[in-house]
Amino acid sequence: MTNQDQANPQGSSLWKDARARMAKNRFAMGGLWIIILMFSLCFIFAWFCTDPNQVNLINKFASPSLDHWFGTDALGRDLFARILYGGQVSILVGLIATAVSVAIGIVYGAVSGFAGGRTDAIMMRVVDTLLAIPFLVLVIVLQATLSDWSGDATRWIVENFKWDKEFTGRLTNVIPLFFALGLLGWLTLSRIVRAQVMSIKEREFVEAAVALGYGKARILFRHIIPNVLGPTVVYSTLTVPGFIMYEAILSFLGLGVESPNSSWGVLIKEGSNFLETEVQLLLLPGLFFSLTLFSLNFLGDGLRDALDVKAAKD
Repeated sequence: MTNQDQANPQGSSLWKDARARMAKNRFAMGGLWIIILMFSLCFIFAWFCTDPNQVNLINKFASPSLDHWFGTDALGRDLFARILYGGQVSILVGLIATAVSVAIGIVYGAVSGFAGGRTDAIMMRVVDTLLAIPFLVLVIVLQATLSDWSGDATRWIVENFKWDKEFTGRLTNVIPLFFALGLLGWLTLSRIVRAQVMSIKEREFVEAAVALGYGKARILFRHIIPNVLGPTVVYSTLTVPGFIMYEAILSFLGLGVESPNSSWGVLIKEGSNFLETEVQLLLLPGLFFSLTLFSLNFLGDGLRDALDVKAAKD
């Protein structure tokens, strides 16, 4: 290193340091690659598979072969195709429900923390009330209410837009589940964002924005909220597996994805009926499900450590 380099050392940004720490975390990087593999299988390779709902009773419980890599189920449907198509539903439920809950939680928590006073007290009491009610009970009630809409929506879309009826049915069947989970999954995030905003709004750059005459909405959405996105990103990665788990629970109870569509929860439920004779019907979708959940949790933990401000100072 030359004297000039020593005199003028190159700076390193927080995001660059975070990427470096992330790259050193083997579990997080392994989880990231497994997630990429799952996305590739479920959203790219699945399009080249056979119809997951094609019934062939003559070929039920077939052993793995070149035509059916994982064999077939009780109705002769290709298990590999059903796992991949089921993964589409489970992953999309996790991602879209998380996106809905994050959008609501950020805005609600930020407004509450920034307003303060009586407004903050009332908004937080609403959150406390909803948190006191069991989450799954609320989701089941809301999902049952919204599910009545899916049949009418399917007919309306097919008649007006000439979409494929099977594809439209699969889409409208899971949309109520997206919103049922997302509309009630923002409560914890709103409290996290509120605490962050209450701390940030006392800093000098916010006082400078107020002195410049900026409106409250501009200060909140352009100056304060961008500074709470770090914890939000970490929380989101840890929320996705939780929503996937809730979808699996609801589908296992018969309250989620409707037949003949599949999700990992539906496949695990179907496989449990043949646990003593056809154990692969339970183990294979359970393996995909477990790998995805573990990978998302490892990735979330890695992001949390990588974005830790205290670690950045070390």
